[in-house]
Amino acid sequence: MTSPAQPDSAVAQESANRPSAAREPRGPLADVRVLDLSAYIAGPYGCTLLADQGAEVIKIEPPAGDNLRKYPSTLEHESRAFLGVNRSKLGLMLDLKQPGDLAVLLDLVRTSDVLVHNFRPSVAPRLGIGFEQLQALNPRLIYCAVSGYGETGPLAEKAGYDQVLQTMTGMAVEQGKPGGPPEILYGSVVDYYAAALVAAGVSSALYEREKSGVGQFVGISLMRAALTMQSARLIWAEGEPKDISRDMRSGGITGIHPTREGHLYISANTPHFWSALCEKTGLTALSANERYDSMKKRAQHASEIIPQLHAALQAKSALEWETLFGEDVPCSAARNVADMFDHPQVAVQDMIADFTHPIAGHYRGFTRPIQFGRTPGPAPFAAPTLGQHTETVLRQNRKPMLPG
Repeated sequence: MTSPAQPDSAVAQESANRPSAAREPRGPLADVRVLDLSAYIAGPYGCTLLADQGAEVIKIEPPAGDNLRKYPSTLEHESRAFLGVNRSKLGLMLDLKQPGDLAVLLDLVRTSDVLVHNFRPSVAPRLGIGFEQLQALNPRLIYCAVSGYGETGPLAEKAGYDQVLQTMTGMAVEQGKPGGPPEILYGSVVDYYAAALVAAGVSSALYEREKSGVGQFVGISLMRAALTMQSARLIWAEGEPKDISRDMRSGGITGIHPTREGHLYISANTPHFWSALCEKTGLTALSANERYDSMKKRAQHASEIIPQLHAALQAKSALEWETLFGEDVPCSAARNVADMFDHPQVAVQDMIADFTHPIAGHYRGFTRPIQFGRTPGPAPFAAPTLGQHTETVLRQNRKPMLPG
């Protein structure tokens, strides 16, 4: 069996940096153990969402580690993406091609509630961890398989990636400007939405298990995630041509506009917001003009409105307009994501936490995607180094279990 990347002293140090388990508030998924065999973003972040709700999540990696660890990063010794995707997990290293390590996993399966992986459909049974194989060991196991295209069909064995699915399912075409080339929306939106479906599907299966007493298979695919995100476009009425416009953008003045300094997104579709925008920018004549008294008309006459709006917006910076518009006009100055670390609304919502990592040291990162009033869950802790808790997990293969 592979040795842990960090000695137990590192685990003890991490444990000292976080509150005692006995003093921490319980989350709604307390006492649920999750085995996370997945890599990249969709499966791992889905398991992180479960950890945020109090589940004990054990991230199981091969000796080479999750490939997300190898992604380019401006951090010197760790991947920024891996740290952000894998908070609040214990790290275990197993080579499932080795009989001894496979036996360790199967032993963990017997005492676990959930297993998540993103192997292609034929790989898991070949490794000895297919749904039927593990259900025989633990009939109560929730078995979640994350795939690119689903468990069956001509593309079932094809590797799936976020941007590939964006391009395949029409998202890239719709993201592009009218008449322009398709464009990718970076930020792994399909992966993260699939992660939300992982957490939702697993939670629903756990709820159903409380009534039936048995586990079940949960299938999540990037294709399902990409199409779910486009439910408003995937409507084809009888008699309609296939190539009708399915653009969800409202057009007209809604969008990003240049100001004296910076850019500003404005959404003023309702009569109230349109009137307020015109008043605050000094364009009251537009508000009184019947040619522009509906969202549809404003979209039709955007070429007449936009130049006047852009000229008016040159009077102030994006941040100044944001302050002036206040609650009267939905808008936001275009910011960098780093600006959100110290945004007052983020601070008051307690979305940023301090973490201590054996290699990366101290850093700040996102946490608390869901608020629970009575069961807020334990404090988050840093993503594990490769195999960081291997010896601890094997020594304490019982529930509940925390680092140290």
